[in-house]
Amino acid sequence: MSRILIQKALIAPLVTLPELTSSEQLWFTGDILIEGQYIKAVGKDLSGYCSAGGGSGSGKEAGTLAEKGNLTVLNGQDYLVFPGFVNCHTHAAMTMLRGYADDLPLMIWLEQKIWPREAFLEKGDIYWGSQLAVLEMLKSGTTTFADMYFYMEETAQVALEAGIRACLSRGMVGAGPNRETAVQESESLVQTWHGQGEGRISCMFGPHAPYTCPPEYLKRVMALADTYGVGLHIHLAETRQEVEDIRRQYGLRPIELMESIGLFDGRHVLAAHCVHLAENEMAILARHQVGIAHNPESNMKLASGIAPVPQLLAHGAVVGLGTDGAASNNNLDMLEEMRSCALLHKVAQMDPTVMPAPLVLELATKRGAAALGLKDTGSLAPGQKADLVMLKLREPHLTPLHDPIANLIYAARSTDVQTVIVDGRIVMKDRHMLTMDEERILYEAAVRGRALVER
Repeated sequence: MSRILIQKALIAPLVTLPELTSSEQLWFTGDILIEGQYIKAVGKDLSGYCSAGGGSGSGKEAGTLAEKGNLTVLNGQDYLVFPGFVNCHTHAAMTMLRGYADDLPLMIWLEQKIWPREAFLEKGDIYWGSQLAVLEMLKSGTTTFADMYFYMEETAQVALEAGIRACLSRGMVGAGPNRETAVQESESLVQTWHGQGEGRISCMFGPHAPYTCPPEYLKRVMALADTYGVGLHIHLAETRQEVEDIRRQYGLRPIELMESIGLFDGRHVLAAHCVHLAENEMAILARHQVGIAHNPESNMKLASGIAPVPQLLAHGAVVGLGTDGAASNNNLDMLEEMRSCALLHKVAQMDPTVMPAPLVLELATKRGAAALGLKDTGSLAPGQKADLVMLKLREPHLTPLHDPIANLIYAARSTDVQTVIVDGRIVMKDRHMLTMDEERILYEAAVRGRALVER
């Protein structure tokens, strides 16, 4: 079993640890021990775990063990260690359309630009587009992502190879000619990939949205999800036009409609966007503990609106943070997304106390994990999966260090992320990727991206 000891780091555990004082709960200087996939211990001094038997041991002994391969010791001085980011909603292979169709309203962007190009997508495009997305995510500290797109077995293969944690769903359009194909491919994805990678890969069914999936189709998908014991990933209430169209057609708002057909009953649902909500809809989402993926930058760029996140949180809703796809963001950088989230809601509410830095970090980590229905990642505590990030603090823009969480949210950059561990495995060390061929990925994605828009 592999063992990793991170020593003398500044740690943001995002969970209450009994040995810490109240002033140390947000961050403290200490050690983290990883055994296999899991965090074994978190504390101020774990040098006693350095010996092979877990007894007392000195730094010298730890170094000897590291040389023998029994223990990998990482020096945490001048690093902030925190749980890996959970990107609650994206379309990974849309990296192939990054910068292709900008500065357009959502439906024009979809109908006139994105959907026509997506009709030409091939498996190879999805594979290399997913490679590019996962590379970008890992290099910026994301250890888990939820994805909805096409040819999802290709994305699953990438996630398996790269070592990232992924929650995958095949996008399903129930009002289109490929609705039956979408059902078959979704079922095959769940059968083949759910639980693979020692549990790192999980699957959901992915009905696109109420305006593309009528109730009868949604009920079929719900039944399939129940048969396989998995959840649903869906876009809800993203634009005012969607709300108006659904209300005109069914006499209900989107969240009301979903509740009326039983979408939220007895299964986990991940709902992307949730921008335009009435008060009763916020209560519905909170009551059913629907996971909400807040995508502030995509919603701003497409002028979809501002999701009422402070109000949702006040209702007790489960809210995480996502980037959406790189064609509407245009990056997958959760550090940038956190800053945008905090600033957007402060100005929207005209209240600088809204969405403080520690809360925003929770949205990007443990609350995001909860939004995906994951119970064993998102914080640094014994028994949790070892998904974590080491971020370099000794940089001009992070100095001085009055408040490391504030610096992380408001000042840190993705290039400050130095080392990333997923499921107890080091996938990036000192910004060098250990599980991915970065140069080939950049070449293949550039070539295929150009070819896609010329087809």
